[in-house]
Amino acid sequence: MHEHLPDRQEVLWVLRAQAGDRQALERLLASALPGLRRYLRTLVGAVEADDVAQEVLVQVYRKLGGLEVPEAFHGWMLRIASRAAFRHLKRRRRWPEHARDDAALAALPAQETPPSAELLARLATIEGVSPASRAVLALHFQEQLSLPAVAAVLSIPLGTVKSRLAYGLAALRTRLGITGGQT
Repeated sequence: MHEHLPDRQEVLWVLRAQAGDRQALERLLASALPGLRRYLRTLVGAVEADDVAQEVLVQVYRKLGGLEVPEAFHGWMLRIASRAAFRHLKRRRRWPEHARDDAALAALPAQETPPSAELLARLATIEGVSPASRAVLALHFQEQLSLPAVAAVLSIPLGTVKSRLAYGLAALRTRLGITGGQT
């Protein structure tokens, strides 16, 4: 897996936007939007992703001045997006009770059999995969972040990331009737 490496242009847009350059801000947000939408579709579904994306872009705009490391923009934005998606799901009461208790999952080993791109795109429509697990699956396999980077984005311990990854993959296999670790 490789981390998102900010290109020089993204860093310059962040710096210029922080200095009040409206055009740089618009370019930064426009360049971030496709990946943001893809990530949010995985968490909240295609129908609601644009609404949550708008909320995220407003928060990014408001908080951008406080971002101290311009190179960290992508991960910082994903953290804002994750929190906004979870708030949205809680408001919609689509957050299952079992997703709040990771203690039972802590002993599960992490498996890194990557789901297909098509399956990742369908994550939000598959019942039985918690939003917490969908976030880990999307960040790790779709956004290609390492497990420690996923932990940083979601502000959770690495063990929790591993348990949510294992739980999410197991839930996908169960819901889709897949055996033998092939997704």
